[in-house]
Amino acid sequence: MNEKKEASFGKPKNNRYNNRKTFSAGKEKSNIDINYDSIGLDVEDKKQPSTPNNNSNNKNYKKNSKKHYNNSPKNNKNQNKNENNYKVEINNNHFKSKAKNALPVEDSLRIYPLGGQEEVGRNCTVFEYGEDIVILDMGLQFSDEDMPGIDYIIPNVSSLYGKEKNIRGVIFSHGHLDHIGAAPILLEQLGNPVIVGRKLTLAMIKHRQDDYKKGTAKRLKTIEVKNIEQTLKLGKMEISFFKVEHSIIDAFGVIVKTPHGTVIHPGDWTLDDGDGEPVTYEYLSNLPSPRILMLESLGVSYSKEKISQQTSQNNLEKVISEAKGRIIIGTFSSQLERITKILEFCEKSGKKVALDGYSMKTNTKIAQELGYIPDHKNTLIPIEKISDYPEQDIVVLCTGAQGEPNAVFSRVVNNNHRYIKIKKSDTVIFSSSVIPGNERSVQKVKDLVYRLSDNVIHSDIMDIHSGGHANAEDIKKVLKQIKPDYFLPVYANHYMLVEAKKLAIREGFDKDNIFVLDNGQVAKFKKNQKPKVLKDKVNTDYVMVDGLGVGDVSEIVLRDRIMMSGDGMIVVIATIDAKTGSLIGNPDIISRGFVHMKENRDLIEKTRSKVKSIVKDKNPMTPADDDYIKNKLRNEIGKFLFKATKRRPMVLPVVIKV
Repeated sequence: MNEKKEASFGKPKNNRYNNRKTFSAGKEKSNIDINYDSIGLDVEDKKQPSTPNNNSNNKNYKKNSKKHYNNSPKNNKNQNKNENNYKVEINNNHFKSKAKNALPVEDSLRIYPLGGQEEVGRNCTVFEYGEDIVILDMGLQFSDEDMPGIDYIIPNVSSLYGKEKNIRGVIFSHGHLDHIGAAPILLEQLGNPVIVGRKLTLAMIKHRQDDYKKGTAKRLKTIEVKNIEQTLKLGKMEISFFKVEHSIIDAFGVIVKTPHGTVIHPGDWTLDDGDGEPVTYEYLSNLPSPRILMLESLGVSYSKEKISQQTSQNNLEKVISEAKGRIIIGTFSSQLERITKILEFCEKSGKKVALDGYSMKTNTKIAQELGYIPDHKNTLIPIEKISDYPEQDIVVLCTGAQGEPNAVFSRVVNNNHRYIKIKKSDTVIFSSSVIPGNERSVQKVKDLVYRLSDNVIHSDIMDIHSGGHANAEDIKKVLKQIKPDYFLPVYANHYMLVEAKKLAIREGFDKDNIFVLDNGQVAKFKKNQKPKVLKDKVNTDYVMVDGLGVGDVSEIVLRDRIMMSGDGMIVVIATIDAKTGSLIGNPDIISRGFVHMKENRDLIEKTRSKVKSIVKDKNPMTPADDDYIKNKLRNEIGKFLFKATKRRPMVLPVVIKV
């Protein structure tokens, strides 16, 4: 892409979809529920499609956490044969598309984002050093309001086609969907390279993989980061890790060392000074120069004092202990530490907890299997059993506090839940921040809840939620602690990245050493040379996923959907004599989303008369040309309806020859 791609918010304009490429992952529907609440910004459930089968051979990599791993193309003789055999066999027929804007191999460090720079989500960053490629994260982005029917968007990896054998590994910083959601699709496209992550992150990827295609998770080639001090070699790049605070267990930051620069990337992060010893990063200032800090800047505009995890937890426990009736908590399923604390407190106080929502149950089960959350057999009960216990002993933890129509919390509020009907005595808690863009839907849910319950708690009246993203003060602290030579703000909308640049300049950072990249832009670092951003971009066209089939949604289809959602459609069915072209009977008119036919009979009859005059054959001795008739019906009826209604519905002519 030579032109800057907008962040795809707002109404479509002109050639808005020329930079979008659609991919549909699989012919079968799967039973996985996507929820916004599993991403860094956390929201709720949607369906995900199946992905192609993963045909790579399974390898088990059981390694000591202190061992130095080598995923170089050359075998390390000091390693066990089973430990260094990371070679991936590529089926060249699978990759039919040629690489678009692929970078030539050269002795430099090149960093380019395939997503996450002009949007929130789709996080994916590529590091190239010589022939070696390392990828950080493969996240998804949820579709906008102008993408009807699209489930989500994934990074475009076409620039890596033909270089699959050079991909030494894919590192996943944590388990939110905007960092792991595209993994099953993209790993398959890139020949199933080795993946690196902590225990919970890898478990969530495996679970998602099996939800896409049952039985394929065992084929993933994984390296588990068992210890934060662990290091490994991916090709010539030395990889190490550091502790970060975020709203999900097992998040870490990544360090990529090359002779041309040391990249420090915390992934999603925050600073929380309210619980135990705070995390600091002064020690990272001792890493070799030049230090390149890639810092998530999503909260740069948030200047209010943050709420610590401990404060929000204390307030939640106070509300739970003082409640006279049932307690219904809408929160994020990724907040496993908060869920753990609530379960512990409820067990001590003798309350019963029911979990509801696909992601809430799934994430809790995974955490229990890994030992992060105890079984709580005497505390956890099925949602259908809540009526068997006194109301004052019941706590319901569910997802969907962002107002998503089909989510559990919304179903409860709208009186559509099978087992829960909100009563005046219930205490309803919104234990979540409002995601930008969801303000209206959340407000609607709040209004409904206030009509149903006398006890509603949310962050505007009590500190019962703490977020997982850093604010402006945190960014200032980290810049001072790490003292980077170069600063690349990442993982946010463009204006946030620019604000992070301005903040760094105010803190004394040299503006010439700050690079605000667009998706696809390449920052090149070479030893003893000034870094530069290359003129040419790699391809980052939208790859949109629709779960109903492979390749069945194109740019044209998307524009048709938008047109139908705006002005509706009208179907004109005309039956004609195949020999003479004469109209047989009355034309049928069907309106969907355009006008209500019973209330607009006059318009429908006028449209029917117009169809008759158009189809009427002036030369009945010649055979009927149905293509000509369809085009004429489409054009003439379209003009007629616009003149009558000032609307442009999609006109679908159907000509039946008998």
